[in-house]
Amino acid sequence: MAVKTLADLLAEGTEGVAGRAVLVRSDLNVPLDDQGKISDPGRIIASVPTLKALAEAGAKVVVTAHLGRPKGGPDPKFSLAPVAEALGEKLGRHVQLAGDVVGTDALARAEGLTDGDVLLLENIRFDARETSKDDAERLALAKALAALVEGADGTPGAFVSDGFGVVHRKQASVYDVATLLPHYAGTLVDAEVKVLEQLTSSTERPYAVVLGGSKVSDKLAVIENLATKADSLIIGGGMCFTFLAAQGVSVGTSLLQEEMIDTCKKLLEDYGDVIHLPVDIVVADRFAEDAEAETVASDRIPDGKMGLDIGPESVKRFTALLSNAKTVFWNGPMGVFEFPAFAAGTKGVAEAIIGATEKGAFSVVGGGDSAAAVRQLGLGEDGFSHISTGGGASLEYLEGKTLPGIEVLES
Repeated sequence: MAVKTLADLLAEGTEGVAGRAVLVRSDLNVPLDDQGKISDPGRIIASVPTLKALAEAGAKVVVTAHLGRPKGGPDPKFSLAPVAEALGEKLGRHVQLAGDVVGTDALARAEGLTDGDVLLLENIRFDARETSKDDAERLALAKALAALVEGADGTPGAFVSDGFGVVHRKQASVYDVATLLPHYAGTLVDAEVKVLEQLTSSTERPYAVVLGGSKVSDKLAVIENLATKADSLIIGGGMCFTFLAAQGVSVGTSLLQEEMIDTCKKLLEDYGDVIHLPVDIVVADRFAEDAEAETVASDRIPDGKMGLDIGPESVKRFTALLSNAKTVFWNGPMGVFEFPAFAAGTKGVAEAIIGATEKGAFSVVGGGDSAAAVRQLGLGEDGFSHISTGGGASLEYLEGKTLPGIEVLES
């Protein structure tokens, strides 16, 4: 990636950082429980190195981020207030929260920052211009963001892109602001892209890909792209049932994308020697934590039952495939890991990947639910070479797509 990085900005010394206002786009989109408390702080923790380095170097740090999907206006349940508190704890310093995005409170707080201060703007998606398809609307918001880090003498601030989970989006705080300010890749974005480059350009074989999650349509492009590169492509999660249906198997009431059955048939015809499906399934009569679990052969799913996890024989076979892998990419759980009765498949495959890593494999967990599963199931994050913070961005990169938030940093 031919872009300037945070290290370059810090190397510019006093002229580059100390006393200068720096706008940072972080990914702080953490999950909240029913009480509005953060259930997985992974993305906050991942954002700390860049913010800490800037604050300690004397920058006036203005952070912008989103939480959830508010409908183009302020919504208290999507406020970044709990994030500001958690971020402050992780940084070991107070983090102010502006009461708006680029309004009077944000401007007043930005003007009052002293060296080393950190200000978090309220949820950027409270401003509908952030995600607008209208270039002029996005640019207007980007200009307002840039104004928050303008020096008293009119000199521009700097922009550090550190929200890898959003770099596949052409949004005001990700793309447009980089066209207005001197721009740098933060620690997280720089590391993520280097890992993905390794997965696509200098992949050591055997190369195993493990894909889960609910929908084939969400992963179709990455399946098509990686099936030509991987030695084995393991499919679990809800998406496996559409593949099983494509083999003529009855899947009961399991999650099924009927419109994708023919596509899956074609994939199995073209890459049947690479694609591996579960041979047994853990089923239940309803989607519930206390539902009674039963393991059946994957071609013997009873009518009225739904598959909620892969079975132990599938874990055994997938473990054998992963045992000699030199490179592993995993995106998507094997089942409903949030329910203990249906978590064994995800845990078993994750442990197989850890085993391969211990033997020297380069392993990447592709963000999203997979990263959450690692933490929720009590698996050490150090058991993997890299845990990504951006599931969608990782997938689009591996599909061969251009990521707008990365492309703009190269200009």
